[in-house]
Amino acid sequence: MSDQERAESDFDAVGLAKNLLRTIRSGALATLGPDGIPFATLVTVATDIDGSPLLLTSRLSSHTANLDCEPRVSILLAQTGKGDPLAHPRLTVIGRAERAQEPRIRARFLARHPKAALYADFPDFSFWRVEILGGHLNGGFARAAGLAAAGLLTDLAGAEALVEAEPGAVEHMNEDHREALELYATRLAGAPAGEWRTTGMDPEGIDLLLGDKTARVVFPERVVHPKDLRRVLKNLADQARSG
Repeated sequence: MSDQERAESDFDAVGLAKNLLRTIRSGALATLGPDGIPFATLVTVATDIDGSPLLLTSRLSSHTANLDCEPRVSILLAQTGKGDPLAHPRLTVIGRAERAQEPRIRARFLARHPKAALYADFPDFSFWRVEILGGHLNGGFARAAGLAAAGLLTDLAGAEALVEAEPGAVEHMNEDHREALELYATRLAGAPAGEWRTTGMDPEGIDLLLGDKTARVVFPERVVHPKDLRRVLKNLADQARSG
């Protein structure tokens, strides 16, 4: 097997796409203007517990006016770094945006973007949830894949108890287990040391934040119940300490 064939066989398109979806904090949002011409702008992005992108926009912005008329959107989430920008992975999410007023949406967005709390409750601002219809991943040279919605979303079937307990679990970890969160980030995700906190958990993993840095640790198994979440988080902490 050649080096190129080996690299292609090791390419986990779904895993990379989900990592970009969960860790990239801003992206290029493309909406359709009233003249039918695509309009692209930079927006901050978070994710719902199932991975659906979350946005916060002002009624004064052109893209909000576009969304009110035409909900179809695409969002480009790109990893940055040194060298050729096209050598880094990026994901285009295609979907349909809807205004969202659930407290969970607000909490998850502000956990990822704390400074947005300064203006999130202004009357001209509103949260949006993007229903994912599909996506396209470019993982670098000769690494591309079209993805169905099911390949990007996190399955919540049977995870109702975890979804209900998630806000409390986030608060508990941030208040009482900051050492474990730093271990997850540094030992398991290869991130720099610092006072990491968690912004959310879901059946597939835990999201971490330090300033403008993000990290995600994927669970070794699918988690659907709070008692299993506690066990998995403890095992990950033990693994990180022993590592």
